[in-house]
Amino acid sequence: MAETAEIKKGAVIRHSNHLYVVKDFKFVNPGKGVAFTKTKMKDIAAGKTIEITYKSGENVDIVEVYKKTMQYLYKGIGTYSFMDKETYETVEISEDVIADEGKYLKEGLDVIVSTHEENPVAIQLPKKVIYAVKVAPPAVKGDTASGNVTKEIELDNGLSIHAPIFVKEGDQIIVNTETGEYGGRSTDN
Repeated sequence: MAETAEIKKGAVIRHSNHLYVVKDFKFVNPGKGVAFTKTKMKDIAAGKTIEITYKSGENVDIVEVYKKTMQYLYKGIGTYSFMDKETYETVEISEDVIADEGKYLKEGLDVIVSTHEENPVAIQLPKKVIYAVKVAPPAVKGDTASGNVTKEIELDNGLSIHAPIFVKEGDQIIVNTETGEYGGRSTDN
């Protein structure tokens, strides 16, 4: 058994005899009363998402998972394909497991795949990923005067985000995968 302080994104928790993957969590310390951790978790078997609140210091059954770095290859019908970088085997992971993280995947991206009893249960993306800007409308004179200092751009993997107006097609930019926000220009070429 572990304590609530050990809850983190991607952890697998046994709750009511079901296994859940922590998709999001937030530690809350109110002015009065006991601190607590709010979790948003996805049932591995059923795919249903639930929210559970744990009081600070409460025991939680965190299940051991095996983590391995794999390289994203491509998206199939209902699955994503990854390559085990040690054995070069291809592993198919269901869209249900990948969930929202799928929008950040691009060919060749290394991710950490968590498995429980040899079944993939979650992936962990790098915090920052470099993308090429595929579509970026030109800045219009007067945009900054109106307070509109961002524009919507499309990246090489199809993801759309808001970026500063100076970003143009062909630029290499950094995107924060935790927030989905523009994180600056890349210095890598």
